[in-house]
Amino acid sequence: MASLADPILRRRKSRKGQGADFIQKIAMVLAVLLVGAAIFAPLLTPFDPLQQSLLARLRPPLGFERYAAGHIAGTDELGRDVLSRSLYGLRLTLALAFAGAVIGLVIGGLLGLVAGLRRGWAEDVIMSLVDMQIAIPFTLVALLVLALMGSSLTVLIFVLGIAGWEQYARIVRGEVRRIAAQPYLEAARTAGAGPFYTAWRHVLPNLVSPLVVQFTLALSNIVILESTLSFLGLGVQPPQPSLGSMVGLGRDYMPTAPWIVLTPAALIVALTFTVQILGDWLRDRADVRLRER
Repeated sequence: MASLADPILRRRKSRKGQGADFIQKIAMVLAVLLVGAAIFAPLLTPFDPLQQSLLARLRPPLGFERYAAGHIAGTDELGRDVLSRSLYGLRLTLALAFAGAVIGLVIGGLLGLVAGLRRGWAEDVIMSLVDMQIAIPFTLVALLVLALMGSSLTVLIFVLGIAGWEQYARIVRGEVRRIAAQPYLEAARTAGAGPFYTAWRHVLPNLVSPLVVQFTLALSNIVILESTLSFLGLGVQPPQPSLGSMVGLGRDYMPTAPWIVLTPAALIVALTFTVQILGDWLRDRADVRLRER
């Protein structure tokens, strides 16, 4: 019976693998297109994203009546080109997400390294801060900080940077404690290696794989957080376009001009989908146990 069932199981696993590979290929193509569109937005946009034309306000996209020439995705309530604003908004959203993920990586990585190497009171304090960050919904914290300190880009980047640092800290602390029990690390200490040399030479190279995976997944969460804050009016401020602020400003025109919201909303969905799929793919490639299944 086992010999008859094995080919069937292998075929099922092969079909699942082919389906997963197809989705990953789509995600990779989308990632190239989205990053390329963000980088080359000044060359791809047909209009200035801040240029207003009240004579062309609320014009529908290509293929509908009252279409304004050149405005492929239509115009908003001030006559600004939706496609141009969406591409510039994608550019700003990606830049903010990347900056926030880097800040979170640095803060969480350093604190996790200290907690894993030092132990004692330093570990207790750091892990208590991690538990507090996990226990409190961060969206509420972000809303409070932005309401008190203002909605400048500097404050917004700071808020996005401290979102998710606890995940890096937990990962790094766990990996450091695992690595610290390895014989080669004990040998390095016996040979007289100091804590900084040990961390740089033996610990950090083993942290690259899990940190890259977490960084990728954190990008998606920060994109959603930035879009939420901008949608609520506490993120990127007008007239500077971001995907979340465009959705927020266009929600009042949904019954009569839904195209104002559809383009930036579609980019948010595509961006989060792409990053999540690539993050899962990186996790599977980095985890030996998952790769062997």
